[in-house]
Amino acid sequence: MLRIVGGREDAGCDRGVAIIIPARYGSTRFPGKPLVELRGVAGSTKSLLQRSWETARLVTGVGEVWIATDDVRIQEAAARFGARVVLTPADCRNGTERCCAAMVAAGLKADLIINFQGDAPLTPPLAVEALIETMAAESGISVATTMVRSSPVEADCLWADERAGRFRSPTVVFDRNLDALYFSRRIIPHVSARTDRPPVYLHLEVYAYRRDALLAYRTLEPSEFEEAEGLEQLRFLDAGIPIRMVEVGAPPGGIWEVNSPSDVVAVEAGLTERHID
Repeated sequence: MLRIVGGREDAGCDRGVAIIIPARYGSTRFPGKPLVELRGVAGSTKSLLQRSWETARLVTGVGEVWIATDDVRIQEAAARFGARVVLTPADCRNGTERCCAAMVAAGLKADLIINFQGDAPLTPPLAVEALIETMAAESGISVATTMVRSSPVEADCLWADERAGRFRSPTVVFDRNLDALYFSRRIIPHVSARTDRPPVYLHLEVYAYRRDALLAYRTLEPSEFEEAEGLEQLRFLDAGIPIRMVEVGAPPGGIWEVNSPSDVVAVEAGLTERHID
């Protein structure tokens, strides 16, 4: 069943750009994650979902911001803080599928859909605006996403984490046109001990899709590499749909997401560094 709460009178209007925040209650590593409370710089607490929604609303050039979920607890919480909400099927396999289901259910007519991660309140609004500008400038781009070049110190930390079996943000390699070649949860490219280290680019997981590309995604079967890596964007590459990479600067406070309970401290530290309450 697909149900919509809040702001239905605006759905279906052609506003050009819409943000959808997919939020799933049943996370394997962190059940109920969207509703975990995060403390801001002055001590106020808000849910992870509300903080992500508030960040998404700071993006300029966007007509609508929606939350797409499969759980009535998230639906009710989002409605309480004033968000537009659409309840999507529980069998959506990832955020891209959930965005597609939400776009159809809400009757969104926007040509450009932004997938804004519900566990990433530190995503810089400027990064999303860079995606929108890139898509507006080049009509031939079907999908775009952002990346951050890691500093040598950050790269050393990534290699140390990988050696210890800890994997955080995916990395990406791309061609001379800035179209992605591959994404991996391991550090790519591989570095030989005999060579200088090339730069490592971290994938900042916010996406922009043309509506036709998003509709096509739900008709595609998951690729072998998508399932092996657990990275939904690899389905586009497997189908021959290019993904344009847009480089953005590393924001203050880092680009931490809440993937496990231990990440809460890091995200709260980022909120403090950016003076967000």
